Amino acid sequence: MKNQILALAQELFAEIRQIRRHLHQHPELSFKEYKTAEYLANLLDDWHLDPKTTAETGLLADLVGDEPGPIIVLRADIDALPVKEMSGLSFASVNEGIMHACGHDMHTASLLGSLRILQAMRGEIKGTVRFLFQPGEELLPGGAQKVLESGILNSPLPDAMIAQHVFPELPAGFFGFRPGQYMASTDEIYIEVEGTGGHGGMPHKLVDPVLIASHLLVNLQQIVSRKTPPDIPTVLSFGKFDAPGATNVIPQKVWLEGTFRTLNEDWRAEAHEEIRRNVEGIVSGMGAKATVRIVSGYPSLFNDQDLTDRAISLSQKFGSEEQTKDLSIRMTGEDFARYSQHYPAVFYRWGTGYPGRENYPVHHPQFEANEEALIPGMGFMAYLALTLFGD
Repeated sequence: MKNQILALAQELFAEIRQIRRHLHQHPELSFKEYKTAEYLANLLDDWHLDPKTTAETGLLADLVGDEPGPIIVLRADIDALPVKEMSGLSFASVNEGIMHACGHDMHTASLLGSLRILQAMRGEIKGTVRFLFQPGEELLPGGAQKVLESGILNSPLPDAMIAQHVFPELPAGFFGFRPGQYMASTDEIYIEVEGTGGHGGMPHKLVDPVLIASHLLVNLQQIVSRKTPPDIPTVLSFGKFDAPGATNVIPQKVWLEGTFRTLNEDWRAEAHEEIRRNVEGIVSGMGAKATVRIVSGYPSLFNDQDLTDRAISLSQKFGSEEQTKDLSIRMTGEDFARYSQHYPAVFYRWGTGYPGRENYPVHHPQFEANEEALIPGMGFMAYLALTLFGD
């Protein structure tokens, strides 16, 4: 079966690569993927599938086997990022300031390739394989939530959901896995500190929100260093400090924006309250006012232990033990985590790096994926769909 899949993947490579390049050249932002959805729908129609629309710009298509069996959902995300591309590729983005800098074009093209492989091997399918092209992974509340709210996946319920994500740290042909807790929840923190502001030469007559916000930045880190249980990975980072004053002007208001991330949902809720208490206590104690807004983002991503162990074993058969890597916990986030709260899920990393050269990380304007990775990428996902529940 593996050899047949790889032969089909090799045969399909030129077609799938061209699809990937079209997607890369015409990226669209989260929840605005109208032309992308139209392009994908036309392909699926040409391939004699009948895709359903979900979450407005998402699509779901099914391949039903001749024999009963599990319901497996294969998911790819289709949105791009607000990044100005600097890759120098001949098929670089033509949409100014928008780029597939996270590799979702690779995800989508690879899933289309898996679909074509499974169409050719339809007689081997037991049960149903569902192909989900999901919008809005990069923007809260995330397309996964909208798909779940639609209920489109629940008739019947999936036995497994599977997704892969480009990983430039590994070369093409390699895959990475981590059973259990893998990626962090991703919450956004917005704090407004209001003082009185005024002349920088007369701070004794003011309530200085710049100074107070600076105290907050330092003090809030104690939530991580002194309040977090030692066995729970936690990150609190602030990336924006907006104090619109001048050399001699202390502003009336200052704004902080940051992110809180962890891998434990109980601690996550407790930490939100700790953040609020710290901010309100410090700011009121220094004579100012504060507004705290915490936007709950994606939950922590959990890979089903049994299914992921099976996927690891299958990766070793599809490639080799050397090409199958263990992953460390990541404090980045992924909206596939929402599915992992409802269904048995496997989210793994797909090597897309070039050996022997510098590989820029995802979200970088010079990010470039090795297109040769499409062959093992589409092949392995098809292989999983056929073998995850037994050869």
